[in-house]
Amino acid sequence: MKLLFLLIISCFMTITAQELNCIVSVNYEAIPVVNRELLRDFKDVIEDYMNKTRFTDISWEGGKIDCSFTISFVGASNEINYTAQVVVQSQRPVYKSTKNSLMLKILDDSWSFVYERGQPLIANQTVYDPVTSLLDYYANIVIGFDMESYEKYGGTPYFNRALDIVNLGATSRFSSGWENKGTTFTFSRRKLAEDVLNEKYRPFREAFYEYHYNGIDIFEEDNQAGAEKIVSLVNLLESMRNKVDLNSVLVKVFFDAKNGEIVEYLKEYPDKGVFKTLIKLDPPHASKYQNAMNEG
Repeated sequence: MKLLFLLIISCFMTITAQELNCIVSVNYEAIPVVNRELLRDFKDVIEDYMNKTRFTDISWEGGKIDCSFTISFVGASNEINYTAQVVVQSQRPVYKSTKNSLMLKILDDSWSFVYERGQPLIANQTVYDPVTSLLDYYANIVIGFDMESYEKYGGTPYFNRALDIVNLGATSRFSSGWENKGTTFTFSRRKLAEDVLNEKYRPFREAFYEYHYNGIDIFEEDNQAGAEKIVSLVNLLESMRNKVDLNSVLVKVFFDAKNGEIVEYLKEYPDKGVFKTLIKLDPPHASKYQNAMNEG
């Protein structure tokens, strides 16, 4: 019944509707004034591309996915060559609630590209382009994680496409940001796509689905059952610690988006030991978990 609701909430959309509702903001302060003028149309061009391109080959029947790109230019070597960092966020509605669930919050600081004013952006995910390939990559990641929260492994086709784009980028002259950055943890487009498709993280993906579809989506109707699914994911990650490397991009991306939400949903949970586990699993957000444990 819940799945049917989620499919019909956008019944007025046509089957050819685009998948994303993307808001783009741009910060030009770090580059010369002449470049700011040349980039005057950049925000609108990127926003149009994200909102008018179809990134899937299915009849999109769900509501558009809310997401945002915050682009901060950090360098301009001439009038067409730029470097920037991007913060990508997405969210999806929580069933029978006015709340939204933050799905992704990623800081990508390695975007190098060429852009000329008036340059058309042509959608083609099989050909590398320094502007559109990054947009295509994140569109697939956003769609993949959204689909994954409604259906087990529902994001697989989109994660595969994201990895294909990574491979195109890694062999281009704009390979920065697409290559494998080694074993020390830093965000990597390649590692995110590889991690989520790696068989060793399959149990995490299953728990990710349960966390959303049978956890936060039922929380308003059954707090205890919903909370148990959230705790189950935490316990799964704890059990995986001795088997796989949890210092992964995938797990880091999950906690960067979900740490506040987990605290909010578990603040009344009777066993505060779950926050001790979270401190071990997610040290960067340990203070939030410690505060939640102390308040309990």
